[in-house]
Amino acid sequence: MELRIREGRAVLAGPGGGSAREVDPHSLAIGSDLAQALHEWARVASAVGAARPGDSGDPDSGDTGTEAVSVVSQRGRQLAQRVAATMGTSVRFVDPVSGEGVIVDPPTPAPRSELARRLFGTPDPAGEPTPWLTGLTISAFVAAVVVVAMLALANTLARETSGWLALLASAVVTAGIAPSLWLARRVPIVRWASFGAAAGIVIAWIGVLVVVF
Repeated sequence: MELRIREGRAVLAGPGGGSAREVDPHSLAIGSDLAQALHEWARVASAVGAARPGDSGDPDSGDTGTEAVSVVSQRGRQLAQRVAATMGTSVRFVDPVSGEGVIVDPPTPAPRSELARRLFGTPDPAGEPTPWLTGLTISAFVAAVVVVAMLALANTLARETSGWLALLASAVVTAGIAPSLWLARRVPIVRWASFGAAAGIVIAWIGVLVVVF
């Protein structure tokens, strides 16, 4: 995949420039902010390319033009890195001024242990930070709800019937909800509620054992 400029617009083309598609968040897996940044860069690069150093009689124009070309090239490489990270594939950045091509590879995700991968699924998509504060808040709230609900159930059954029935009911609730929590651990946003529910069940079982015995 190549990042090029055509008629003042940023396009992503196949090898050799074929099958070019204009950068559009509706047809490509990129955000609107990145698409807008690419087109703004393309307009600036086209303007710089139209006013190459040496076109003017001003002796200072050469230095200014060289600096502008350098800025355009650097900005293009930065955007190519963002495209590669967002789409998870290598991008060949074609400098709009010099015509030179540079291969930009997507960033390598930090290694995760096999246990962490099985428990928490794949890492967050590139460029998307983990919402620790919001996620842990949701987890804490869900954990509190689960603890209160399970202890209320166990306490009521132990008082009205027997402790063994309360223990059996808690085991049935745990076995029934466990598969859903295991599957939800890989779903963004929902996984935080899953983590909280799992922690709540573990904590609630301590109270259930105290109530029963």
